[in-house]
Amino acid sequence: MALSAVAQGALEGGTVAPAVILVKGAWPSATGAMTPLPEGGSISNNAYGSEYFGLNYPFGLDWTQRYEGPPPSDSGYYVLAQIEPSDRSRHSKPGHVLIAAQDMFFAWAPANNAFELLNYYKAHLGAEYQVDRPPTATRIANRDFVRLDYRSSAAGLHWRVLATEIRCHVVQFVFTGHNTKALERLIQDMNGARLALETSYPMCVKDYATPENLIAREDPVFSEPRFNPVPVRIVIDKEGKVKHVHFLSAFPEQARSISDALSQWRFKPYLSNGKPVEVETGLAFGRLPRPSFSALH
Repeated sequence: MALSAVAQGALEGGTVAPAVILVKGAWPSATGAMTPLPEGGSISNNAYGSEYFGLNYPFGLDWTQRYEGPPPSDSGYYVLAQIEPSDRSRHSKPGHVLIAAQDMFFAWAPANNAFELLNYYKAHLGAEYQVDRPPTATRIANRDFVRLDYRSSAAGLHWRVLATEIRCHVVQFVFTGHNTKALERLIQDMNGARLALETSYPMCVKDYATPENLIAREDPVFSEPRFNPVPVRIVIDKEGKVKHVHFLSAFPEQARSISDALSQWRFKPYLSNGKPVEVETGLAFGRLPRPSFSALH
Protein backbone atom coordinates (compact mmCIF):
# COMPACT_ATOMS: atom_id res chain seq x y z
CA MET A 1 0.00 0.00 0.00
CA ALA A 2 1.36 3.44 -0.90
CA LEU A 3 1.50 6.26 1.60
CA SER A 4 -1.66 8.33 1.72
CA ALA A 5 -1.62 11.67 -0.06
CA VAL A 6 -1.62 13.44 3.32
CA ALA A 7 1.33 11.47 4.69
CA GLN A 8 3.24 11.73 1.42
CA GLY A 9 2.74 15.49 1.33
CA ALA A 10 3.98 15.84 4.88
CA LEU A 11 7.12 13.82 4.17
CA GLU A 12 7.83 16.02 1.18
CA GLY A 13 7.40 19.21 3.20
CA GLY A 14 3.85 19.95 2.13
CA THR A 15 0.99 21.13 4.29
CA VAL A 16 -1.06 18.83 6.49
CA ALA A 17 -4.84 19.02 6.62
CA PRO A 18 -6.47 20.34 9.83
CA ALA A 19 -7.14 17.78 12.58
CA VAL A 20 -4.44 15.45 11.19
CA ILE A 21 -1.74 14.44 13.66
CA LEU A 22 1.45 12.79 12.42
CA VAL A 23 3.56 11.04 15.04
CA LYS A 24 7.04 9.76 14.18
CA GLY A 25 7.36 6.35 15.78
CA ALA A 26 9.52 3.31 15.20
CA TRP A 27 11.52 3.55 11.98
CA PRO A 28 14.18 1.60 10.06
CA SER A 29 17.81 2.47 10.76
CA ALA A 30 21.27 0.93 10.75
CA THR A 31 24.55 1.12 12.65
CA GLY A 32 28.02 -0.35 12.25
CA ALA A 33 29.82 -1.09 9.00
CA MET A 34 28.43 0.67 5.95
CA THR A 35 26.47 -1.82 3.90
CA PRO A 36 23.47 -1.59 1.55
CA LEU A 37 20.02 -1.97 3.09
CA PRO A 38 16.94 -3.77 1.69
CA GLU A 39 14.97 -0.51 1.70
CA GLY A 40 17.84 1.40 0.11
CA GLY A 41 16.92 0.79 -3.54
CA SER A 42 16.07 3.66 -5.87
CA ILE A 43 14.70 4.51 -9.30
CA SER A 44 17.04 6.14 -11.77
CA ASN A 45 17.21 6.26 -15.58
CA ASN A 46 13.93 4.33 -15.92
CA ALA A 47 15.11 1.41 -13.83
CA TYR A 48 14.74 0.23 -10.26
CA GLY A 49 18.07 -0.70 -8.73
CA SER A 50 18.92 -2.33 -5.41
CA GLU A 51 22.52 -2.91 -4.39
CA TYR A 52 21.38 -5.02 -1.45
CA PHE A 53 19.48 -7.47 -3.65
CA GLY A 54 21.85 -7.13 -6.61
CA LEU A 55 18.85 -6.19 -8.75
CA ASN A 56 18.38 -3.92 -11.74
CA TYR A 57 14.88 -3.86 -13.27
CA PRO A 58 14.46 -1.56 -16.31
CA PHE A 59 11.05 -0.30 -17.36
CA GLY A 60 9.75 1.80 -20.24
CA LEU A 61 10.10 5.55 -20.64
CA ASP A 62 6.35 5.98 -20.21
CA TRP A 63 6.35 4.38 -16.74
CA THR A 64 7.14 6.05 -13.44
CA GLN A 65 6.86 5.82 -9.65
CA ARG A 66 4.46 8.39 -8.20
CA TYR A 67 4.70 7.43 -4.54
CA GLU A 68 7.22 5.61 -2.43
CA GLY A 69 6.01 2.78 -0.26
CA PRO A 70 5.73 2.69 3.54
CA PRO A 71 8.62 1.64 5.79
CA PRO A 72 9.14 -2.10 6.38
CA SER A 73 6.64 -3.83 8.64
CA ASP A 74 7.47 -5.59 11.89
CA SER A 75 7.17 -8.87 10.01
CA GLY A 76 9.78 -7.79 7.46
CA TYR A 77 7.55 -6.95 4.49
CA TYR A 78 9.00 -4.26 2.19
CA VAL A 79 7.37 -2.30 -0.60
CA LEU A 80 10.45 -1.62 -2.73
CA ALA A 81 8.89 0.14 -5.72
CA GLN A 82 5.49 0.92 -7.26
CA ILE A 83 5.59 1.60 -10.99
CA GLU A 84 2.73 2.67 -13.23
CA PRO A 85 2.14 4.47 -16.55
CA SER A 86 3.23 8.10 -16.29
CA ASP A 87 0.36 9.34 -18.46
CA ARG A 88 -2.80 7.46 -17.60
CA SER A 89 -4.79 9.17 -20.35
CA ARG A 90 -2.76 7.29 -22.97
CA HIS A 91 -3.65 3.90 -21.47
CA SER A 92 -7.29 2.79 -21.52
CA LYS A 93 -6.48 -0.02 -19.07
CA PRO A 94 -3.17 0.82 -17.37
CA GLY A 95 -1.28 -1.79 -15.41
CA HIS A 96 0.74 -1.55 -12.23
CA VAL A 97 4.00 -3.13 -11.08
CA LEU A 98 4.73 -3.67 -7.40
CA ILE A 99 8.19 -4.85 -6.34
CA ALA A 100 8.15 -6.16 -2.78
CA ALA A 101 10.26 -8.34 -0.50
CA GLN A 102 9.45 -10.53 2.47
CA ASP A 103 12.24 -11.04 5.00
CA MET A 104 12.04 -14.75 5.76
CA PHE A 105 13.74 -14.28 9.15
CA PHE A 106 10.58 -12.56 10.41
CA ALA A 107 7.80 -13.80 8.13
CA TRP A 108 4.62 -14.65 10.02
CA ALA A 109 3.47 -17.08 7.31
CA PRO A 110 4.52 -20.72 7.86
CA ALA A 111 6.84 -20.71 4.86
CA ASN A 112 10.55 -21.27 4.27
CA ASN A 113 10.89 -20.39 0.58
CA ALA A 114 9.19 -18.70 -2.36
CA PHE A 115 7.10 -21.72 -3.34
CA GLU A 116 5.72 -22.19 0.19
CA LEU A 117 5.04 -18.47 0.57
CA LEU A 118 3.02 -18.22 -2.67
CA ASN A 119 1.17 -21.40 -1.73
CA TYR A 120 0.24 -19.71 1.52
CA TYR A 121 -0.95 -16.62 -0.37
CA LYS A 122 -3.03 -18.83 -2.67
CA ALA A 123 -4.63 -20.69 0.23
CA HIS A 124 -5.64 -17.42 1.90
CA LEU A 125 -7.13 -15.56 -1.05
CA GLY A 126 -10.68 -14.38 -0.42
CA ALA A 127 -13.71 -16.10 -1.93
CA GLU A 128 -13.98 -13.31 -4.52
CA TYR A 129 -10.69 -14.34 -6.16
CA GLN A 130 -10.13 -17.19 -8.60
CA VAL A 131 -6.76 -18.89 -9.12
CA ASP A 132 -5.80 -19.23 -12.79
CA ARG A 133 -2.37 -20.76 -12.21
CA PRO A 134 -1.23 -22.29 -8.90
CA PRO A 135 2.36 -21.66 -7.77
CA THR A 136 4.52 -23.02 -10.60
CA ALA A 137 8.29 -23.04 -11.10
CA THR A 138 9.53 -20.93 -14.01
CA ARG A 139 12.80 -19.48 -15.27
CA ILE A 140 13.21 -15.75 -15.98
CA ALA A 141 16.36 -13.67 -16.46
CA ASN A 142 18.44 -16.83 -15.88
CA ARG A 143 16.99 -17.22 -12.40
CA ASP A 144 14.45 -19.54 -10.77
CA PHE A 145 11.08 -17.96 -9.98
CA VAL A 146 7.71 -19.18 -8.72
CA ARG A 147 4.64 -17.84 -10.51
CA LEU A 148 1.06 -17.43 -9.18
CA ASP A 149 -1.82 -16.08 -11.33
CA TYR A 150 -5.21 -15.05 -9.92
CA ARG A 151 -8.05 -12.69 -10.76
CA SER A 152 -11.16 -10.96 -9.52
CA SER A 153 -14.06 -11.30 -11.93
CA ALA A 154 -16.03 -8.62 -10.10
CA ALA A 155 -13.23 -6.06 -10.45
CA GLY A 156 -12.10 -7.28 -13.86
CA LEU A 157 -8.51 -7.34 -12.59
CA HIS A 158 -5.77 -9.93 -13.01
CA TRP A 159 -2.66 -10.50 -10.88
CA ARG A 160 0.61 -12.13 -11.92
CA VAL A 161 3.00 -12.76 -9.04
CA LEU A 162 6.61 -13.78 -9.68
CA ALA A 163 8.78 -14.57 -6.65
CA THR A 164 12.44 -15.48 -6.22
CA GLU A 165 14.74 -15.95 -3.23
CA ILE A 166 17.59 -13.48 -2.57
CA ARG A 167 19.52 -13.19 0.71
CA CYS A 168 16.86 -14.94 2.81
CA HIS A 169 14.18 -12.68 1.34
CA VAL A 170 11.46 -13.62 -1.11
CA VAL A 171 11.51 -10.81 -3.70
CA GLN A 172 8.18 -10.48 -5.51
CA PHE A 173 7.18 -8.79 -8.75
CA VAL A 174 3.40 -8.27 -8.73
CA PHE A 175 1.80 -7.24 -12.03
CA THR A 176 -1.80 -6.01 -11.89
CA GLY A 177 -4.09 -4.96 -14.73
CA HIS A 178 -7.19 -5.56 -16.85
CA ASN A 179 -5.39 -6.70 -20.00
CA THR A 180 -3.81 -10.15 -19.69
CA LYS A 181 -1.81 -9.75 -22.90
CA ALA A 182 -0.24 -6.56 -21.55
CA LEU A 183 0.64 -8.37 -18.32
CA GLU A 184 2.32 -11.18 -20.27
CA ARG A 185 4.40 -8.60 -22.14
CA LEU A 186 5.52 -7.12 -18.84
CA ILE A 187 6.56 -10.57 -17.66
CA GLN A 188 8.51 -11.18 -20.88
CA ASP A 189 10.24 -7.82 -20.40
CA MET A 190 11.56 -9.12 -17.08
CA ASN A 191 14.16 -11.07 -19.05
CA GLY A 192 15.94 -7.72 -19.35
CA ALA A 193 16.37 -7.54 -15.58
CA ARG A 194 19.74 -8.25 -13.98
CA LEU A 195 19.98 -10.21 -10.75
CA ALA A 196 23.42 -10.73 -9.27
CA LEU A 197 24.75 -14.02 -7.97
CA GLU A 198 24.88 -14.24 -4.18
CA THR A 199 28.43 -15.51 -3.84
CA SER A 200 29.70 -12.13 -2.61
CA TYR A 201 27.04 -11.72 0.11
CA PRO A 202 27.24 -12.87 3.73
CA MET A 203 25.80 -16.33 4.19
CA CYS A 204 22.18 -16.23 5.38
CA VAL A 205 21.61 -18.43 8.41
CA LYS A 206 18.23 -18.33 10.11
CA ASP A 207 18.14 -18.42 13.93
CA TYR A 208 21.92 -18.28 14.35
CA ALA A 209 21.65 -15.86 17.31
CA THR A 210 20.91 -18.65 19.80
CA PRO A 211 22.60 -19.46 23.14
CA GLU A 212 24.56 -22.39 21.71
CA ASN A 213 26.25 -20.09 19.18
CA LEU A 214 26.94 -17.21 21.60
CA ILE A 215 30.18 -16.90 23.54
CA ALA A 216 29.34 -13.59 25.24
CA ARG A 217 26.34 -11.27 25.34
CA GLU A 218 24.99 -8.17 27.06
CA ASP A 219 21.32 -7.27 27.34
CA PRO A 220 20.23 -3.80 26.20
CA VAL A 221 19.23 -1.32 28.88
CA PHE A 222 16.28 0.88 27.94
CA SER A 223 15.70 4.33 29.44
CA GLU A 224 11.91 4.05 29.13
CA PRO A 225 9.50 1.16 28.61
CA ARG A 226 8.37 0.43 25.08
CA PHE A 227 6.14 -2.40 24.02
CA ASN A 228 6.82 -2.52 20.28
CA PRO A 229 8.75 -5.48 18.83
CA VAL A 230 12.19 -4.66 17.40
CA PRO A 231 13.19 -6.96 14.52
CA VAL A 232 16.92 -6.75 13.81
CA ARG A 233 19.17 -8.14 11.06
CA ILE A 234 22.85 -8.42 11.93
CA VAL A 235 26.01 -9.28 10.02
CA ILE A 236 28.57 -11.28 12.00
CA ASP A 237 32.16 -11.17 10.76
CA LYS A 238 34.55 -14.10 10.45
CA GLU A 239 35.78 -13.58 14.02
CA GLY A 240 32.27 -13.71 15.50
CA LYS A 241 31.84 -9.96 16.07
CA VAL A 242 28.71 -8.02 15.06
CA LYS A 243 29.85 -5.65 12.32
CA HIS A 244 26.48 -4.35 11.10
CA VAL A 245 23.06 -3.88 12.70
CA HIS A 246 19.94 -3.18 10.64
CA PHE A 247 16.76 -2.24 12.51
CA LEU A 248 13.63 -2.93 10.52
CA SER A 249 11.62 -0.90 13.03
CA ALA A 250 12.85 0.77 16.24
CA PHE A 251 12.62 3.99 18.20
CA PRO A 252 15.95 5.89 18.24
CA GLU A 253 16.65 5.17 21.92
CA GLN A 254 15.92 1.48 21.33
CA ALA A 255 18.33 1.41 18.40
CA ARG A 256 21.09 3.02 20.48
CA SER A 257 20.65 0.65 23.43
CA ILE A 258 20.46 -2.47 21.29
CA SER A 259 23.44 -1.41 19.16
CA ASP A 260 25.53 -0.82 22.29
CA ALA A 261 24.61 -4.27 23.59
CA LEU A 262 25.17 -6.08 20.28
CA SER A 263 28.65 -4.53 19.95
CA GLN A 264 29.62 -6.67 22.96
CA TRP A 265 28.16 -9.92 21.66
CA ARG A 266 30.59 -12.59 20.50
CA PHE A 267 29.58 -15.57 18.39
CA LYS A 268 31.28 -18.78 17.49
CA PRO A 269 32.64 -18.21 13.95
CA TYR A 270 30.37 -19.82 11.37
CA LEU A 271 32.21 -22.41 9.29
CA SER A 272 31.49 -23.21 5.65
CA ASN A 273 33.62 -25.99 4.16
CA GLY A 274 35.79 -25.72 7.25
CA LYS A 275 36.48 -21.99 6.81
CA PRO A 276 34.97 -19.07 8.77
CA VAL A 277 32.59 -16.87 6.76
CA GLU A 278 30.47 -13.79 7.40
CA VAL A 279 26.90 -14.54 8.43
CA GLU A 280 23.68 -12.55 8.13
CA THR A 281 20.97 -13.55 10.58
CA GLY A 282 17.94 -12.13 12.36
CA LEU A 283 16.72 -11.75 15.91
CA ALA A 284 13.91 -9.89 17.61
CA PHE A 285 13.75 -7.95 20.87
CA GLY A 286 10.22 -8.25 22.17
CA ARG A 287 7.45 -10.44 20.81
CA LEU A 288 6.71 -10.13 17.10
CA PRO A 289 3.03 -9.81 16.17
CA ARG A 290 1.25 -12.27 13.93
CA PRO A 291 -0.88 -10.00 11.73
CA SER A 292 -3.81 -11.28 9.71
CA PHE A 293 -3.19 -12.18 6.08
CA SER A 294 -3.39 -9.41 3.53
CA ALA A 295 -3.34 -10.36 -0.16
CA LEU A 296 -0.83 -8.72 -2.48
CA HIS A 297 -3.54 -6.66 -4.14
